[in-house]
Amino acid sequence: MTTDTALTAEQILLAAEEVLRRFGPAKATVVDVARELGVSHSSVYRHFPSKAALREAVTQRWLNQAQGELKSVMHDGGSATQRLERWLTMLFAAKRKKALDDPELFATYMVLVEENSSTVEAHIDTLVGQIAEIFQEGVDAGEFKLAHILSTARAVFDATAPFHDPAYASTWSEPTADERFRAVWKLVLGGLKAK
Repeated sequence: MTTDTALTAEQILLAAEEVLRRFGPAKATVVDVARELGVSHSSVYRHFPSKAALREAVTQRWLNQAQGELKSVMHDGGSATQRLERWLTMLFAAKRKKALDDPELFATYMVLVEENSSTVEAHIDTLVGQIAEIFQEGVDAGEFKLAHILSTARAVFDATAPFHDPAYASTWSEPTADERFRAVWKLVLGGLKAK
C-alpha cells in the first residue's frame, strides 16, 4: 500500500498501466487506479487533473520508452549507414515485442494512441528528427547524397511503416516479416546512396 504523501506520478502510471491491462480502456477508471495503489482517487487527481490527462500521460510514457531506446543507437558508433540500420531494426523489434509479448496492453495502447493524436504526432516528429540527425551525419561524412534531409527522413519513416506502425501489427509474427524488412532496408539504402 502506498501512502498519499509518498505517491509519485511514476507509481500512478505503472498502476494505470496494470489497470488498463486488466480492465481495458473502456472500463478502467481513476478509482480503479487508486484502488490498485491503495489510495484515494483524489490522490491520483493531485498528480493528474483528469482521467484524460492520466491516459495521455500513460500514452506519453509508452512512446517515450521507444524514443529513449532509439536515441541510444544514434550515437553508439559505426557509420551512419550502420546506425540507421540498427535504429530501424530496433524500432521494428521493440514494436513487435510489445505487440506479441503483451497483446492486451498493446491493444489498449492503440486505443489510447487514437485518443491522443497530438501526442503521437509529436512522437513521430521526434523519431523523424532522429533519422534526420543520422542522415545529416551521413551527408557530412559523404555516405549519403541527400538534397532534403528532413523530407527524406520522413519518407524513410513512412516507407518502413509496415514494420513499426501498429496498424500492421498482425503481420509482424508472419514467418516472412524479417525477410520483408531486410528487402525494404536494402531498397531504402540504395535510394540513400544513389548519385
